[in-house]
Amino acid sequence: MKEAIEHLSQNDPILSEIIDRVGDYGIQFREPGFDTLVRSIVYQQLSGRVASVIFARLAKAAGGNLTPENILKLRPARMRALGLSKQKTLYIRDLARHTRDGKLVFEELAALADELVIERLTQVKGIGVWTAHMFLIFALRRTDILPTGDLGIRNAMKKAYAMAEPPTPAEMEAMAKRWRPYCSVASWYLWRSLEGDAAL
Repeated sequence: MKEAIEHLSQNDPILSEIIDRVGDYGIQFREPGFDTLVRSIVYQQLSGRVASVIFARLAKAAGGNLTPENILKLRPARMRALGLSKQKTLYIRDLARHTRDGKLVFEELAALADELVIERLTQVKGIGVWTAHMFLIFALRRTDILPTGDLGIRNAMKKAYAMAEPPTPAEMEAMAKRWRPYCSVASWYLWRSLEGDAAL
């Protein structure tokens, strides 16, 4: 990671200041499996505290083991009673079916290019490019992902680079050229610059 930090610091003086201020790189990785993606769906558009309670309830209802089979044994009404919305219940069940039926094989993802991982994951209802980007960074540990749809990154870039408006995806891509091949590392520092954190 030393190489990534040096590259970013040498190529972008503003990011170099952020790196100095934030300190050591301390990203928290997750296992690249089914339960991690279920967790990301549960956490969408909820505060971390609320989401963690619902996720714990779901894991308990599934017998402490979040597998596609255990999810599909739960009735949708039971999942709703745990605090999941109708949409999230649908998304998690669709993910469980895709995984059970072999349409999505988590063990294959590590060997695929970023674009193919995004293509596989976004076939599941409720999993968009943002969730796929988070999975690439936090589960598959890819070092060169720029989550252009992430509001935190956009706001951090606006603040750090004194922009009038948050950058568009195209502007973000242009600004990130100097970070490659370490956009994920730059993104983590940008999240931390807002004194927040990011996780999957």
